[in-house]
Amino acid sequence: MVRESDRLIRTDVPHSARIWNYWLGGQDYYEVDRIAGESGESVFPEIGTMARQSRKFLMRVVRYLAEEGGIRQFLDVGTGLPTMQNTHEVAQGYAPESKIVYVDNDPLVLAHARALLINTTDEGVTALIEADFHDTDQVVTEARNILNFNKPIAVMFMGVLGHARTWDDVIRITGALQEAIPSGSYFAMYEGTTEDPRLVRLSDYYSKTGAVPYYVRSVDQVREVFKNLDLVEPGIVPVNQWRADSSEPTSEAPSAAWGGIGRKL
Repeated sequence: MVRESDRLIRTDVPHSARIWNYWLGGQDYYEVDRIAGESGESVFPEIGTMARQSRKFLMRVVRYLAEEGGIRQFLDVGTGLPTMQNTHEVAQGYAPESKIVYVDNDPLVLAHARALLINTTDEGVTALIEADFHDTDQVVTEARNILNFNKPIAVMFMGVLGHARTWDDVIRITGALQEAIPSGSYFAMYEGTTEDPRLVRLSDYYSKTGAVPYYVRSVDQVREVFKNLDLVEPGIVPVNQWRADSSEPTSEAPSAAWGGIGRKL
């Protein structure tokens, strides 16, 4: 069987993780990704701002989970290309003994992740699972080899479920992961939404570039994922409004990406 990581990394078609890296201001992209990224910016000029807002949201979420939630185990599904302040860096910065399991099946992401997602403390664990998030049985089975599913776990889907094939898949995937974790665990998620019609147009354009399609969701759909959880204040809101740091700009318009955290009772 050929593993996903053994597949040829294409540099002649745009790649979702590389385009996102471009929008974040990173350097891990090719010319084809830059062209697609710039074209996307012509459709939705705020996409770079949204990308950076989303990254800051991830950092605040992990900090909350480690500091206030007391979480020491993280399952980050849909790793993306490593960039500033990855999940393990934030979590182990507050709790050195934290265990972080990343999940992805993209060969480019896996190649970068194996090189860069390195444990930052002697006490903690940082690991990578090669799996498609559609296959929740594999994700849970392999995560059990590293994480203790009898103790609270934080499951994170940071802007990746737009790549799920259908909305029914989103509900099935998130429901399976929420069911697998014990009481006292947390579930965190954000997604691009239909709140800004320009992001909807960008999504339509994006699917024509050759990159894996990304489907924006309504805010009600994002809320539906949390229906069986106890929402952490302030609930499901634009990512730049979720417990924003005092140092962050207060003049920014609400982000088109919405998210939050829920606790399993």
